[in-house]
Amino acid sequence: MSKKKFSITTPIYYVNDVPHIGHAYTTIAADVIARHKRLDGYEVFFLTGTDEHGQKVLQAARDLGIEPQEHVDKLHNRFKELWARLNISNNDFIRTTEKRHQALVRDILQQLYDRKEIYKDSYEGWYCTPDERFWTEKDLVNGNCPECKRKVEKIQEHNYFFKMGQYQDWLKKHIKSNDKFIQPTSRRNEVLGFLEKPLGDLCISRPKERLPWGIPLPFDESYVTYVWFDALINYISVHGSLEKIESTGFWPANHHLLGKDILTTHAVYWSTILKAIGFAPALNLFAHGWWTINGQKMSKSVGNTVEPNLLVNQFGVDPIRYFLLREVPFGLDGDFSHRALIGRINSDLANNLGNLLNRTMSMIKRYHDQVIPEPTSRDEDADLKNEFQRGIDAVKKLYSDLAYNKILERIWLLVDATNKYIDTNSPWNLIKSESGKQRLATVMYNTAECIRSISILIYPFMPKSAETIMEQLGVKISIEEQGLESLQTWGNIKPGIKIQPGSQLFPRIDDKDAEKIINSAESPNDKDQKQSSFSEIEGICDQVLIDDFMKVDLRTGK
Repeated sequence: MSKKKFSITTPIYYVNDVPHIGHAYTTIAADVIARHKRLDGYEVFFLTGTDEHGQKVLQAARDLGIEPQEHVDKLHNRFKELWARLNISNNDFIRTTEKRHQALVRDILQQLYDRKEIYKDSYEGWYCTPDERFWTEKDLVNGNCPECKRKVEKIQEHNYFFKMGQYQDWLKKHIKSNDKFIQPTSRRNEVLGFLEKPLGDLCISRPKERLPWGIPLPFDESYVTYVWFDALINYISVHGSLEKIESTGFWPANHHLLGKDILTTHAVYWSTILKAIGFAPALNLFAHGWWTINGQKMSKSVGNTVEPNLLVNQFGVDPIRYFLLREVPFGLDGDFSHRALIGRINSDLANNLGNLLNRTMSMIKRYHDQVIPEPTSRDEDADLKNEFQRGIDAVKKLYSDLAYNKILERIWLLVDATNKYIDTNSPWNLIKSESGKQRLATVMYNTAECIRSISILIYPFMPKSAETIMEQLGVKISIEEQGLESLQTWGNIKPGIKIQPGSQLFPRIDDKDAEKIINSAESPNDKDQKQSSFSEIEGICDQVLIDDFMKVDLRTGK
């Protein structure tokens, strides 16, 4: 029996950019959904990549005295390497300089030109070279580009246009009749508001004499296609020819995840392009918010950008993945601070989940010779089992809304419930009597089963940590092989298996080290001092022996 199919994408990132926290945020969010769907038995196609054409790339290559292709060949690896480091499980990585992409772009352009969907006309407007974008007079702010605030120049030239305006009524109807097409609702309303004004046709080319670095138009080699008919087509060019796309079962995409700044590009431009070539739009466009840093907009000039690689050096991969999706509802703007990150690590990860694992491992080691015991009764503790089933069902439902922070909140209620179960039953007292020892076996078994379930639930967010938890439990079957199906019945962990206690999974960051990190991060312009401070504290997460945790009874920090 073939698996159900599911497709999710990130935008392709501009190759000239240095990967930052916003890129990581979108990509981690997509990875969580991809991993969850695989656990749920789906065959998943998860796509990301790089946009490698344009004036900025050309100019940067010229400044270095190298060819643009050589330049992008080097730069795209920054994204590939970061995704590998962040444990991103993408199935493919598309580059707009690849032959497979360029072939489909030219094929689509030719088909639309032959059908009179593309035409040539003169165009006059104010052009911003840094943003590679035309603006009308009314768009300008004090005569400058409304985006980058730099000077613009008036340009008149002939270009090719896509008859986008003819699809305006269809698009409005599609959005209004499909509530989930654009999320969150506030973004959906923004697009509908945009469509209240007449939708003009879309300029899709640049003269090759002005921009030689791009895909030549098949019907006029003196022009290259501009970004819309290049970058956006990556979502289908990865599958090959138009004839092959639908047969893959991965189109329409279930989710396009993207930043709110490129929503109109996707909701309007991309949807109408798809309509013109006879393809359905993606099922869902989810536009998330932006991150500020300590209340300020990220800026290279201010020096307050957050480098994902540096964060990983300091805190590890999984705490970063957890924080970004736990801290802010997906769809809203969020503020990043090292103080908030450290607070989450200490409260949620070290004091709560990490403590639960360590104290459980210690008690099984001491009370049951490091072996998961056979429960003396499988009919007891109905309240605990029902709480877990309700939580598992709630988590699955929340995934359909991409409510990442609520998913993690719900999982942590199960962590709390398990810690409370231990405290209520007090294994350290049960061991003191023969009748208590009978109950102790059931308590320790149920606790191990709770932790197994929690490790599966957190796997999409923190895959390495989840795998480590499963290894410490002594379970040899991979989490993906166990899947969400194994959460539907209680008691899947086998009695008699030997646990493998390890180091502390989430070391707590003490107050002294925390202040060092925070003070360094809040002095963004002193780069040398920052690097020095980060080096000093990079070893703060030293491993702690498991036996130190047997008697620890930490309550969740709120």
